[in-house]
Amino acid sequence: MAKDDVLVRCPVCRHEQAYAPPAFPCVCGRPVVPPVRHGPAVPLTHRTGATAWVTVRCAACGRTADWPRPELGCACGTVLRVAVEPHESHEAHEAHEAHEGAAVTEDHKSADDDAGHPSLTPSHIPLPRTAPTPRPAFRPLPVRSAGDAVTTAALYLRWLGYEDVRETGPDEERPPSGTRLAALGVLAQVEPAVRETSLRDVECAWLTAMAHSATCVCFALCDFTPAARDRADELDVALFRIDLSGTPEPLNGAADELAATGA
Repeated sequence: MAKDDVLVRCPVCRHEQAYAPPAFPCVCGRPVVPPVRHGPAVPLTHRTGATAWVTVRCAACGRTADWPRPELGCACGTVLRVAVEPHESHEAHEAHEAHEGAAVTEDHKSADDDAGHPSLTPSHIPLPRTAPTPRPAFRPLPVRSAGDAVTTAALYLRWLGYEDVRETGPDEERPPSGTRLAALGVLAQVEPAVRETSLRDVECAWLTAMAHSATCVCFALCDFTPAARDRADELDVALFRIDLSGTPEPLNGAADELAATGA
């Protein structure tokens, strides 16, 4: 077993197997792995929003974030929720940050005293009143089916600021492949199959978006062909690849800009 692997026992059939916890990307760029532990797991009968997530601290930068709770499928057909070490209390985290902040302030004061004059830099510079409220981090859900990929794309569009996302109906123009999502100001092509999205798929989505004066976005579970990528850059179509953790990855400049600014 690898260093981070644990042995998980199914309480239904008593079968024991090794489990490697997934690694998630922290905003600092380092991987974050949920601290799973050895022992019996809990059979999962249904998911709720409160129990589908686990809070994990990044060992590199100290940030905390919520990630999908680790799950494992047993050979007997039972879906198991893997045990995770409890996260430290919020009060302890605040006390730790307060202690570090006090140390930094004291070091800064000492440096000013050594220089022979007080610091002219204020301890806090308020943000302008017009500064936009930062968006919370996108909360992915694991992708296990084509339907999950479409759901992920819809959740991501809502996270970007398109609140009225819906799947296009049978009386609307159908895409050559995949599923099409629409909202006020945006049209998205989603390819949930394990195949590369083609040049024709991107061009058809862009033409439909132009007809509705909407931003064109394309999501793919696999990838895009080189010709599709080149054409998307020419047409300013945002391309995203959805990984199995449920996180859309920007693949071109238009996608980077959309992810940064939102709707």
